[in-house]
Amino acid sequence: MEVLDLKHTYMRRLYSVIAALMLLAQVLAGFHLNAAERPNVIIILVDDMGFSDIGAYGGEIKTPHIDSLAQGGVRFSQFYNASRCCPTRATLMTGLHPHLTGIGHMTNSPNNNKFDKGKAFPNYRGFLNRQCATLGEVLGSAGYSTYLAGKWHLGGNDQSRWPLQRGFDKFYGCIAGSTRYFSPDEDEREGRGISSGNEPQTTLESTTDRPYYTTDAFTDHGIKFIEQGEKENPFFLYLAYTAPHWPHQAHEEEIDKYRGKYRIGWDQLRLERYQRQIELGLFEEKHRLSPRDSKVPAWTSLKPEKQKEMDLRMAVYAAMIDRVDQNVGKLINALKKQGLFENTLILFMSDNGACAEGPTLGRGNIFDVEKRNLETNNNYGAAWANVSSTPFRLYKHYTHEGGSATPFIMHWPKGIKSQSNWYRDSAQLIDVVPTLLEVCGVKYPETYQGHELYPLRGISLAPSFSSEPLMRTRPMFSEHENNAFMIDGSWKLVGKGVATPQGPDIGKWELYNLKDDRTELKNLAKKENQRLKEMADSWHAWSLEDKVYPKPSGKKKKRKN
Repeated sequence: MEVLDLKHTYMRRLYSVIAALMLLAQVLAGFHLNAAERPNVIIILVDDMGFSDIGAYGGEIKTPHIDSLAQGGVRFSQFYNASRCCPTRATLMTGLHPHLTGIGHMTNSPNNNKFDKGKAFPNYRGFLNRQCATLGEVLGSAGYSTYLAGKWHLGGNDQSRWPLQRGFDKFYGCIAGSTRYFSPDEDEREGRGISSGNEPQTTLESTTDRPYYTTDAFTDHGIKFIEQGEKENPFFLYLAYTAPHWPHQAHEEEIDKYRGKYRIGWDQLRLERYQRQIELGLFEEKHRLSPRDSKVPAWTSLKPEKQKEMDLRMAVYAAMIDRVDQNVGKLINALKKQGLFENTLILFMSDNGACAEGPTLGRGNIFDVEKRNLETNNNYGAAWANVSSTPFRLYKHYTHEGGSATPFIMHWPKGIKSQSNWYRDSAQLIDVVPTLLEVCGVKYPETYQGHELYPLRGISLAPSFSSEPLMRTRPMFSEHENNAFMIDGSWKLVGKGVATPQGPDIGKWELYNLKDDRTELKNLAKKENQRLKEMADSWHAWSLEDKVYPKPSGKKKKRKN
């Protein structure tokens, strides 16, 4: 495997030299940047974290380091992900809607092929195709050192689809969508372990004075990549935490900080988070708190022992986010120590809304510490996910606000003015790649390694750096698992199960004016029927353009390649 890695490194550097020479004139002419001026870039992506979990967005969980990025940079009030783990990652890495990348639904795990729908559905193959280029490939070709620490989840059952083969110089993390935090053992989890480069790791050493924990390991390897990298080159680090995705596991020291704090229950906690969001100016009082999820019982209806259990479930979840924040602080300190902080653009976001998968009141053993830390799917359930989504309704998988809205923060001392007010223009994941390419002085290629690329779909968010409006000229669109939205100005067309394999079901569309009703409580579909029809037609046109269709039925049948 070392020979493979050396060969890969040599070829990557050769491609980088050639591409850098071709792009030099464009870079200098368009942006007048030299190597010393180009910013370093860090994308911090957390997994399954809800809209209100961090302090800057109304949460009670201690996140001072993430909050400091928000306070010193630009914080968006209305930014959208792709509602699920791997579709978000596909868009974040390529600047394209996930269907164009080949990941229209989900990606394949290292040991199975179940999400590959075959050549008849190239938009649903379950891995990144070659009609897209990753940020690692584009920035690497322009002279950036490229590193990934954390979760890949963009194709794992063929090593040609792994990070080193898609533009990254260094990789440490998990190829699959989830892994245990303390013991991500590859043999027991069937390909869900940890890899370094192209080599699965069977022995894992802690990077701290406490037992091995993935959140710590990802941060420390990311820092090591930066410290050991070529100093003359700017770097791109993609730090993709698995936290707080299930299985919910955390160090006892962090859990003890929160144990007992959630005995107030989810009803009171949702109200407190909402009130803080109002105080922060994130929402106005006209944006009403959504009702408690109808599946979730009133906290006061639970027996004391069940309340104790649910308190602990939320404490473990909070501890995971707390640990992420501590690691963000460690990263910031490392950057400052090396004199890199001032010229490093840091982006922070979540891959989807809060996760309500499994039973409403959570699943898995939570009281027995040893068993908890060996669990593979324990979580906190919809009862607490409803809190994480405050003030919205619904969750991961859905394109309503609770599933698709994420905190979004950009911090760059050299290039972004600290802003006291929320940035109000709406944006989404397709805008990240155009933004980074603009600030890095890189032109997006029409082809990469002989493959013609789809053109980028988004716009640059650079105007937000100085509180200027965005230059968006077309609506924003999304689709995942038959759920879909279109946002045009303040109007949002959204539906559950609307994008059927046979075509859009117009009867399932809902319509909201987000300016007055950000929490999607007043459906205006009947009142604004003509507007709904026009927007539905626009969404359908986009769905054909960006390859939502043709769409597999989802029925299990023998696939022909």
